[in-house]
Amino acid sequence: MKEQPAIETKRLILRPHNLDDAPELQRLIGDRDIAFTTTNIPHPYEDGMAEEWIQARQEKFEKGEKAEFAIVHRAQGRLIGGVGLSIDMQNESTEIGYWIGKPYWGQGYCTEAARAVLEYGFEVLGLNRVHSRHFTRNPASGRVMQKIGMKHEGHLRQAIKKWGKFEDWEIYGILRGER
Repeated sequence: MKEQPAIETKRLILRPHNLDDAPELQRLIGDRDIAFTTTNIPHPYEDGMAEEWIQARQEKFEKGEKAEFAIVHRAQGRLIGGVGLSIDMQNESTEIGYWIGKPYWGQGYCTEAARAVLEYGFEVLGLNRVHSRHFTRNPASGRVMQKIGMKHEGHLRQAIKKWGKFEDWEIYGILRGER
């Protein structure tokens, strides 16, 4: 069985999720404001959803489809968010996605985690391209992308329907040689 590594930064430990994370994951990710800023997080986040999601992670990692990390505050030892890669090895490309629990917004944790996982994608996985997208109405996510060196590549009008409303996306990307 292929093991997903842990990554350490100055303030964070990025590690595979485990079932002990489920209660805090559900509490943080269950905040409506978190779901509102992401494409794939449902709301309400019901009992059992965190456990089910966590249990599916290892298989997706072993298949080379995903590498998803719990963001743990090093000093507190607490789960504060998540960051992950949706991997397309055929094209040596990945999409990075992230979320941070509301009590931890505005403290640079998301940027620190995203930068570490970006490097993991380039250095460990050998990828050529990392891209991401955010709702136009969520510029804070775009600032994270800019801080890790991504360039704005486009604007997609009404690209997705979230909670009955069409949303615009901003697209960012970075190539291995641009770091």
